[in-house]
Amino acid sequence: MAIRKSYEEINAKIRAGQAVVVTAEEIIPMVAEQGAEKVAQTVDVVTTATFGPMCSSGVFLNFGHSDPPIRMKKVWLNGVSAYAGLAAVDAYLGATEEAEDREPGQTYGGAHVIQELLEGRSVHLEAVGSGTDCYPLREWESDITLAEINEAILFNPRNAYQNYAAAVNSSAETLYTYMGVLLPNLANVTYSTSGALSPLLNDPEYRTIGLGTRIFLGGAVGYVAGHGTQHNSARERLPNGVPLGGAATLSVTGNLKEMSPDYIQAAVYEKYGVSLFVGIGVPMPVLDADMVRCLAVSDADIYTGLVDYGVPRRARPVLAKVSYAELKSGHINLNGRRIPTAPLSSMRKARQIAALLGEWVRSGQFLLQEPAERLPLGKSLTSLNVKEGC
Repeated sequence: MAIRKSYEEINAKIRAGQAVVVTAEEIIPMVAEQGAEKVAQTVDVVTTATFGPMCSSGVFLNFGHSDPPIRMKKVWLNGVSAYAGLAAVDAYLGATEEAEDREPGQTYGGAHVIQELLEGRSVHLEAVGSGTDCYPLREWESDITLAEINEAILFNPRNAYQNYAAAVNSSAETLYTYMGVLLPNLANVTYSTSGALSPLLNDPEYRTIGLGTRIFLGGAVGYVAGHGTQHNSARERLPNGVPLGGAATLSVTGNLKEMSPDYIQAAVYEKYGVSLFVGIGVPMPVLDADMVRCLAVSDADIYTGLVDYGVPRRARPVLAKVSYAELKSGHINLNGRRIPTAPLSSMRKARQIAALLGEWVRSGQFLLQEPAERLPLGKSLTSLNVKEGC
């Protein structure tokens, strides 16, 4: 008889401390040895994870009121501008926004402010307002900490790409990009997905990931707020359902005050700008054998396009299709050439997140949440041809 499990049944086992939990890497040899039906009977939850640069990230901040109060029209945090067109003392700080008053070579941005807040450090707030009868103050400066302000809600519009193109450069010049430094004449390849451990690659048709899904976000409990920007599930797919290149994306949210700088970290890309490394882990319920087959996807089963960033066009050419087994091996072969590869995301951190999330589930402190609405499947959410970009 085919095995079928519900969220309620799995959560009951989690509460009782009886759930069997493995990572997406650990389930691969289990399925090879025992088969999907047998594994579906014995395993309840599979953890997935990624830790990589996610430029489309930021935090909503509520500073609390000054005395006398101010309606903020412009806000800076350590010299980094935050968007204040929300309410009197609310602002949104984007991770990639950069300070304009730094010396050359001292790139500093919103991601650094977020990390420093997480580290418990003091951040200098400057605000100006127009002055009104109810908000008479026109200028306010203060040193703030994460513990002192009212709210800090991480809200990232586009994270956890489902697959992503690898990058190469055929031009004669070194390129400085959001995919790192690309050496001329096809001298290196960079990529930024954790492959077989990556959340959306283990649920290619979004059976268990959607609005309201409870996740690991930055070291704390977070949630999927819905599909992310540039979501395009209409990508060409392999027979196993895995898309070639970026398809689905997630919008995610959580309480920054509960997060850890171990899993939220600022980064600077030479001659490009600032980004934010974000740690995301998603627990997958083992509902049936079909779900197990998706969860058993290996790096050899996942392919992506090798995109030439040396061609300065929006639709850059794809030179080849390469597997994550090849990318993770340290080199690929292209037209008889052996080209070294390097990841932008961290497998060590991703494995750490998957293991920690597994501990949370086994201990009974992390229950699975069935999505209120699945991610859109089989279509692009824009009339334009969606292209990948940081």
